[in-house]
Amino acid sequence: MKSPNILLIMADQLAPQFTGAYGHEVAKTPAIDSLAEQGCRFDAAYTPSPICAPARFSMMAGQLPIRIRAYDNAAEFSSSVPTFAHYLRLMGYHTCLAGKMHFVGPDQLHGFNERLTTDVYPADYAWTPNWQQHDERIDKWYHNMDSVLEAGVAGNTYQFDFDDEVGFHAIRKVFDYARTPDQLPFLLTVSFIHPHDPYVTRRRWWDLYESENIDMPETAPEDCTADPHSLRLMADFQINEASIGEEHIRNARRAYYANTSYVDHWVGKLLKALEETSLDKNTVVVFTADHGDMLGERGLWYKTNFFEHSVRVPLIFAGPGIENAAVADHCSLMDLLPTFLDLASREGETVPEVRVPLDGASLLPLLEGSNGGNDRVVYSEYCAESTSHPMFMIRSGDYKYIHCDSDPPQLFDLNADPLELNNLAVDSEYQSIAATFAKQVKDRWNSPVIRDDVIACQRSRQVVHEAMQHGSLTSWDYHPVSDAANAYVRNHLDWTVSAARQRFPIN
Repeated sequence: MKSPNILLIMADQLAPQFTGAYGHEVAKTPAIDSLAEQGCRFDAAYTPSPICAPARFSMMAGQLPIRIRAYDNAAEFSSSVPTFAHYLRLMGYHTCLAGKMHFVGPDQLHGFNERLTTDVYPADYAWTPNWQQHDERIDKWYHNMDSVLEAGVAGNTYQFDFDDEVGFHAIRKVFDYARTPDQLPFLLTVSFIHPHDPYVTRRRWWDLYESENIDMPETAPEDCTADPHSLRLMADFQINEASIGEEHIRNARRAYYANTSYVDHWVGKLLKALEETSLDKNTVVVFTADHGDMLGERGLWYKTNFFEHSVRVPLIFAGPGIENAAVADHCSLMDLLPTFLDLASREGETVPEVRVPLDGASLLPLLEGSNGGNDRVVYSEYCAESTSHPMFMIRSGDYKYIHCDSDPPQLFDLNADPLELNNLAVDSEYQSIAATFAKQVKDRWNSPVIRDDVIACQRSRQVVHEAMQHGSLTSWDYHPVSDAANAYVRNHLDWTVSAARQRFPIN
């Protein structure tokens, strides 16, 4: 039996708390729920950075963002960084990407043999923050409250255009794999932009929900003491300048749930395509997201912080050899790379030498039913907008610790205080625990050196971006390859041969 295929399905900005698979009573996600019911659901999975591009680069590289200089949404993903796509190619896999991966820079493949669509976001340096003027808002691309104030229904959006294209090409690719004789094992990554804001949806998905059934945030601003970073986010996102009422919040959450159901619809279609082609018998399906969404919790929206709704992600594995379980052990998106290598070598394939340090660890023992003991420590980093200094998170045992040189530390006991209302770093009874975490931060990260490098990286990118605005445009955005001369029926091809080759099942 050949190594298992891997189908990696990603949503964007999907907090696990807002899915049926993780116990939400309103969100309708039957396909994702079914994966969890038959597979392995991780209940404490974290992003390596609560912002799109750094999270994705780090996930693919198995390394923390700072190690690979993935600082923000305009940081270049270096071509010299090996990814899980590179390693699986070395193991004989065909690697393919459909959808968003937010690659920045001229390399738009990063180990994928093939890419089926362009990206939804730009590949240049335009979104570079400026820590030397960190208190100045960049209106062109900073979040604001329009997504909340204008939440509702539209006939179509650019996000639906994109995801419809992604889903169509991904399903066609599943059939291409099935009707290709002696096909190599594959890694197919299918990455949607929904339910990322703006919170606008189609009528079909909006009507799945009733406004009166939409739950309000569990924590309001008055329930917790706002930390300095939350205050910066409120200012940068112009939260306090907007007149946000209960109806706006309900509409935004209703549209978010609706768009989550839309993603779930594509998950179901992909699973159906695997079943119809019998590829499900040797395919491990992985469902996850790059980060979460606060969705009004604590009065905050979107991501870019280390609270649970922003920094946690769904992570579900299902397929042959995967135990049916709910796993409490902490884990990270960085664990995908070593896990994929272990999955690919289950049938005796040789794992290529990993010549760079990895910050992730294989989840295969947990997927096969062993008790990990929940002693895993996970880390997350943030070096993007709305701060002037690097921010770090450590999740260990019941505790989460958050550090930034410019802010007071935060310590939460997530077992006793899942809503993160009580900062124990200011409690005299927890000074020893806080001091232990502070030492771990000091030993692991040299914050002043990191800050200097972030600023230097920003400055060099700013020069390049400004220069690229002069003269003719050289775009790094990916242009999908289309071989129209050999598609469908052509005069230089025997149409009966083409018809037989493209039919499934093959006669």
